[in-house]
Amino acid sequence: MTRSSRRPPPVTRDAIVEAAIRVLDRDGPRVSMDAFAAEAGITKPRLYRQFIDKSDLYSAIGNRFADSAFAATGTDLTLLLQPPREAIAQALTDYATAILAHPDVFRFLAQAQAGANRDGATGQYDLSSAVAERFTKRARAVADSIPLDADGIDYLARAIVGVMIALTDLWLTDAEPESGEFVRRAGELVWGMIDAFLRGRGVEAAPDVPIFVTLAALNADQDEPGVS
Repeated sequence: MTRSSRRPPPVTRDAIVEAAIRVLDRDGPRVSMDAFAAEAGITKPRLYRQFIDKSDLYSAIGNRFADSAFAATGTDLTLLLQPPREAIAQALTDYATAILAHPDVFRFLAQAQAGANRDGATGQYDLSSAVAERFTKRARAVADSIPLDADGIDYLARAIVGVMIALTDLWLTDAEPESGEFVRRAGELVWGMIDAFLRGRGVEAAPDVPIFVTLAALNADQDEPGVS
């Protein structure tokens, strides 16, 4: 047997991230890099062959989680084709389901974000920025498709994400968090921010009427002779 044949098979970044998520699900948010490495079946030095440092691994875990949470917000046309109240409730229900599948992954990332905000230490991850970046791109695509003045939409996206993460953190302090109350409370706030943004652009949208219907009626009024 040659020396090269005795080498253990490589462990990918994705495999290590999946191992880290299993550890967080099982042992809670206060875990070590050693625990992540052991779950992946490797030593910590081998882990650092795949990740530059702790911050790199935190980012990989966070990006996996952010993609999952962001996917739960629905497609670009969800908010346009359904009444806002219904679309928001469905997106929040799906989001809550995704969070409850891995609550300690969220807690782990929230602690990492708190550490970064507190002292800027390495090995931290800004979950708010990661999700807000994804949400802003989608919000701009939706606004452009209507079309709607998108000026300031990055502020709206960051505000919605910030509220969502803060409310999720509060919600998970319950001994047995359930989605109904979270969806109702968060839905009121999310719609309030969207409504304020639309009103700032002269659009008065009813929560039980699809936004594209509201905009079509508004455009029709503006196209009528004598309407400025």
